[in-house]
Amino acid sequence: MIIASDIELRAGARLLIENASFRVNPGDRIGLVGRNGAGKTTLCKVLAGEALPAAGRVTVTGTVGYLPQDPRTGDLDQLARDRILSARGLDELLREMREAERAMATGDARTRERAVRAYGRLEDRLHVLGGYAAEAEAASIASSLGLPDRVLSQPLRTLSGGQRRRVELARILFSGADTLLLDEPTNHLDADSIGWLRDFLRSHQGGLVIISHDVGLLEATVNRVLHLDANRQAIDVYNMGWTAYLAQREADERRRKRERANAERQASALLAQADRMRAKATKAKAAQDMERRARRLLAGVGEERRADKVARLRFPTPAPCGRTPLLATGLSKSYGSLEVFTGVDVAVDRGSRVVVLGLNGAGKTTLLRLLAGLEKPDAGEVVHGHGLKLGYYAQEHETLDPDRSVLDNMRAAAPDVADVELRRVLGSFLFSGDDVDKPAGVLSGGEKTRLALATLVLSSANVLLLDEPTNNLDPVSRDQVLSALRSYSGAIVLVTHDEGAVAALQPDRVILLPDGVEDAWSDEFADLVALA
Repeated sequence: MIIASDIELRAGARLLIENASFRVNPGDRIGLVGRNGAGKTTLCKVLAGEALPAAGRVTVTGTVGYLPQDPRTGDLDQLARDRILSARGLDELLREMREAERAMATGDARTRERAVRAYGRLEDRLHVLGGYAAEAEAASIASSLGLPDRVLSQPLRTLSGGQRRRVELARILFSGADTLLLDEPTNHLDADSIGWLRDFLRSHQGGLVIISHDVGLLEATVNRVLHLDANRQAIDVYNMGWTAYLAQREADERRRKRERANAERQASALLAQADRMRAKATKAKAAQDMERRARRLLAGVGEERRADKVARLRFPTPAPCGRTPLLATGLSKSYGSLEVFTGVDVAVDRGSRVVVLGLNGAGKTTLLRLLAGLEKPDAGEVVHGHGLKLGYYAQEHETLDPDRSVLDNMRAAAPDVADVELRRVLGSFLFSGDDVDKPAGVLSGGEKTRLALATLVLSSANVLLLDEPTNNLDPVSRDQVLSALRSYSGAIVLVTHDEGAVAALQPDRVILLPDGVEDAWSDEFADLVALA
């Protein structure tokens, strides 16, 4: 159980939430919602004990499993399977058992005897922790999240960003924690895995707090909603499911608007009467009383909800280029003994629209990294055509330096552009005032997405490589990205699970991985987008 008492949250000097109190009880499945930058990720970190509130107190009883938006924890040389098992301490226990087995096979009698006793104690501990059935449970969860056994046998450093995130999600779900805090858990999941996750969370008996822009997941799982209102710096608690919450919130907004209008009408009448009475010295005190009543009326009703600010997301004006600005032939890539793909050809013509499809782990992100020059292929080559200017959006935001400020990241992306212009562009992406001095590492997932897109604006890129650009965005910001996709006149190579993004792109070609088959786009491929 988690109890938050009168907590205050800040992002630098900016107030996010004040005097908020709520509880997460066993059986509560809470959807934590609000626009990008409202403080959802910050609140989740505070509930997980990874950050402190500016004021107030958070009390936690029981265990907590926390999935951050950008999980980069763990020993990169550790096997994916062992990372998942570490949630219950099984990784270290099984390692000690393997060492005891090797010692039992030695010729020295005393060593063998000590190893037998140690193995017995370790087996007893294994039984307490769930025995070998726990290993099977971990493998089942991993498989349901699109992590086959061959991936579990690989070190973390060889996995893609999406695979690393699914390993962390599997670890949290396997942990058996009393309360789960999940920040955008469906990122990088295919449709089958999302369906399985919905069923898992719906049956979870402990507490659950979930941040997600996946409406289907929220509809299927949550029975309470916490709405972070960025305009009022408040948390509204709705003890109901998602569909009822949407209707109730709309009704609440209509009520607030009606109450405000009535109070303003009555206050206006009181102030007008006070003005008439003020002319007579004998009625000056009565006029003052009426003014005070008018102020109390207005103070007694909430402010009418202001419309959320919307980032004016856009892509750069592309620089002139030749007919085929980017060409790749015979690309092959392996990590250790794992072959990702081989013999892939890509021709990106001026203004072309290309979608890359494939199951999780098929190498979609790897292909974009090769095209961007961030990794070298094992075979084949990437050829830059006349006038090529590349812009790369990375799903894990690797292009951002987490230790640099928002403004410094923009300076690094466009070193020849004056700060005044950089601030203007950042302002259009909702970074203003002190926000530009915040380290990129403390930004929410949606804010990092906006910053990464902002760095592209001044690039004059004529070929954009976009890897899941709609992840972590609220519906309004997502619509802005879709509009930018439609209007951009340069070439785009897109990796996405978002069917709406593909529809906005209107692709002319598709590349299917890992086989590397290239084909003209047809509506038959649309059904593969969410599955890929």
